[in-house]
Amino acid sequence: MVLQVRARLKKEVEEMKAQDPNFSPGLVILQVGDRDDSNLYISMKIKAAAEIGINATHMRLPKTATENEVLERIREVNENSSIHGLIVQLPLDSVNKMDTEKVTNAVAPEKDVDGLTSINAGKLARGDLGDCFLPCTPNGCMELIKRTGVSIAGKKAVVVGRSKIVGAPMHDLLLWSHATVTICHSRTANLSEEVSKADILVVGIGKAEMVKGDWIKKGAVVIDCGINHVPDESKPSGKRVVGDVDYTSAKEQAGFITPVPGGVGPMTVAMLMANTVLGAKRFLDSHQPGKWSISYTELNLQKPVPSDIVISRSCVPKPIDCMAREVGLLSDEVELYGKTKAKVQLSIMKRLQAQPDGKYVVVTGITPTPLGEGKSTTTIGLVQALGAHLKLNVFACVRQPSQGPTFGIKGGAAGGGYSQVIPMEEFNLHLTGDIHAITAANNLVAAAIDARIFHENTQTDKALYNRLVPINGGQRQFSPIQINRLKKLGIEKTDPNTLTDEEVTRFARLDMNPEAVTWQRVLDTNDRFLRKITIGQSPTEKGFTREAQFDITVASEIMAVLALTSSLADMRQRLANMVVATSKSGQPITTEDLGVSGALAVLMRDAIKPNLMQTLEGTPVFVHAGPFANIAHGNSSILADKIALKLVGPEGFVVTEAGFGADIGMEKFFNIKCRYSGLRPHVVVLVATVRALKMHGGGPKVTAGMPLPKEYVEENLELLETGCGNMKKQIENARLFGVPVVVAVNAFKTDTQAELELICSVAKAAGAFDAVRCSHWAEGGAGAVALGQAVQRASESPSDFKFLYDVELPIADKIRIIAQKIYGADDIELLPEAQRKVELYTKQGFGNLPICMAKTHLSLSHDADKKGVPTGFVVPVRDIKASVGAGFLFPLVGTMPTIPGLPTRPCFYDIDLDPETEQVNGLF
Repeated sequence: MVLQVRARLKKEVEEMKAQDPNFSPGLVILQVGDRDDSNLYISMKIKAAAEIGINATHMRLPKTATENEVLERIREVNENSSIHGLIVQLPLDSVNKMDTEKVTNAVAPEKDVDGLTSINAGKLARGDLGDCFLPCTPNGCMELIKRTGVSIAGKKAVVVGRSKIVGAPMHDLLLWSHATVTICHSRTANLSEEVSKADILVVGIGKAEMVKGDWIKKGAVVIDCGINHVPDESKPSGKRVVGDVDYTSAKEQAGFITPVPGGVGPMTVAMLMANTVLGAKRFLDSHQPGKWSISYTELNLQKPVPSDIVISRSCVPKPIDCMAREVGLLSDEVELYGKTKAKVQLSIMKRLQAQPDGKYVVVTGITPTPLGEGKSTTTIGLVQALGAHLKLNVFACVRQPSQGPTFGIKGGAAGGGYSQVIPMEEFNLHLTGDIHAITAANNLVAAAIDARIFHENTQTDKALYNRLVPINGGQRQFSPIQINRLKKLGIEKTDPNTLTDEEVTRFARLDMNPEAVTWQRVLDTNDRFLRKITIGQSPTEKGFTREAQFDITVASEIMAVLALTSSLADMRQRLANMVVATSKSGQPITTEDLGVSGALAVLMRDAIKPNLMQTLEGTPVFVHAGPFANIAHGNSSILADKIALKLVGPEGFVVTEAGFGADIGMEKFFNIKCRYSGLRPHVVVLVATVRALKMHGGGPKVTAGMPLPKEYVEENLELLETGCGNMKKQIENARLFGVPVVVAVNAFKTDTQAELELICSVAKAAGAFDAVRCSHWAEGGAGAVALGQAVQRASESPSDFKFLYDVELPIADKIRIIAQKIYGADDIELLPEAQRKVELYTKQGFGNLPICMAKTHLSLSHDADKKGVPTGFVVPVRDIKASVGAGFLFPLVGTMPTIPGLPTRPCFYDIDLDPETEQVNGLF
């Protein structure tokens, strides 16, 4: 019988592994102490698990373990998603006092394969047999009874013994199988008489051979659960094992009787394995790709629409651990940062690697204007529509905003109106500290550069080498990072004492050219006076001053690395590859050469994990990375997108946003982000507004704080139609990549029906798959349902994604293709410094990197004042810089500050903290 059960379980495990090759049922057996009998039982269980295909682990704790230590180990196993069964081996053999009930009840009910927790026992007592684990020994007894062919229903059953492990649950199991059950114990009057009435007899009272043969009804089924040791001089041990039933006399009466040993024991182990397999199956069933059980938050729409902060505070967000469970995240995959945000462990990628991806949507826009197009708001409105209203699994993946604009002129970036990420204060202020980690890592590199230049300038080769490889414990030893540098130099030595003088010099001297240091310090604050500084003015620096600058933190290459990395190992390598300077002989100097790359990985260890938040309507959002959209590629992280695509399942959607207009953010999304991620988008959503298109049609300039000119608040179809040229060009740009385009017309209350219809008709005529009016700012997801439906249809239409250029082309050719095909330029002009950099980077081996154009976002051309669709221009490239770790070259078109300045009246004038309520006021 046991062999049959094990064969069935082995087949079930094989089927689970066929469903997911990376999946194995997991079992932990926790033992306190080192009792011989416990060791024997555990070895039997581990052997049975191995035969079936269960990954069993024997977790040993010493006899000195405290109750708290045991409870902590149980908690760890409870939160380990690879473990589906946990057994606490009893008795707990500890010198310290242990509350066995407390310990067994600490096991998570869904992992309690022994069936001993109060919750599982309670469900069994109530008859909820399909929603609990049945205790293994009683369940094994039931299996043995059923295998006799005897029908349990209507039979008289007697259980001798009332223990929590055998007697009490045995009573319940027989009762729910429709037997008439009597439970007896040591104090039962006329015990033999009660036993003699039993058609089915189960004995587990713990007294050797107490039940005699003449007690037993002729033909009865007898299940003996007893394990007792009695003296036997014929045995080497001087004792033998017997049951609670006198087997010799009972077998003459019984129709079926289990022997001891060899009867209930092996079946108990088999049932333990069955429960573990059942636990694994339940886990798989509840964590199928895209199988969400999510609740949505109903909006209480107000007219007129209140301020963003009032709306944000009017909605109570779900606890973030609840949100995590709803979308299929496991407790050990989530790190809580308070009640409303959490980080997600990268281990989820391994768990879900066999799952199919969902549909991938990128939101972009027409060329931005000061009037605003609402890309972020549209992104959030679209996911609220797809999730809360169309009942599809959907994730938004957005960038983390910089503190600079938040306190400067732009304000936050959480969306707006009834389409927001909440809580907006958490979203815009610190979040989980990722930007701070980047600031720290970036400035560590800057400090390392100048310190190294200083020390090389003030020390001989030998002194420098002796300090870089100091004597420790009587000997010198290279660090792993220093070994990497030696290999890069072609020096295959690991003993510091064997280097020649020439090798010592090559190893110790980076010989950086101070004029060719490309790495800057960063700060996440708009501070114009840091755009050009002089460093090294203290007397301690001995006159080694040089000009330098600060960038805003989101312009750091480390931010771009974070956004484009695919794993912790990949990030470590990208950080090591970052080029920070050029040597006087023209060689690129990396952070690995500086010896700081490992420390950078340590500082970025937590920042690599995506941040989980939610929208107003309770749909999930990943907020992760926020690279500067002019200098870098202006997109959120690859990791967030990849995890989200697995979580939503094949019928779900992931909606991500690309910074600025389609000529900037979308082009970089396709040519850089998709190139490194390997992901292929299904739909482009292009956001447009009546007001912005009127500006592109030649409408008057807008002055902040002044009423809008009448052209923007009154119907003007002629001006609008002229401006639609910009939208048509951006539709054309998207279609160059072979992806269907849906135009989202973000409507304002001053827009007329004729104006909205004009944009939609022009968009469709220009090749858009569809164009729809949206009102998500005022109505939340309900105002973007038509957009959601259009996106769903477009995702099912044929697409032929392709990159714009081959990275193997010469640098100038790649720049020219972007300028001509995306911007509409006649040609490019490489100014002398740019030409020098083309030659340098080609020589250094960086010529095959993709291109990340750094130009104004306010025009398709390089001139911010040229709206609409400029023609007849040549794009001047004044310089080219390299982000080798991130993996792109960025040509500089025109001049642009890499650290913004504060306006006359920054946003911080309105921001304050209420000391009574601790509420942030005036943020929006």
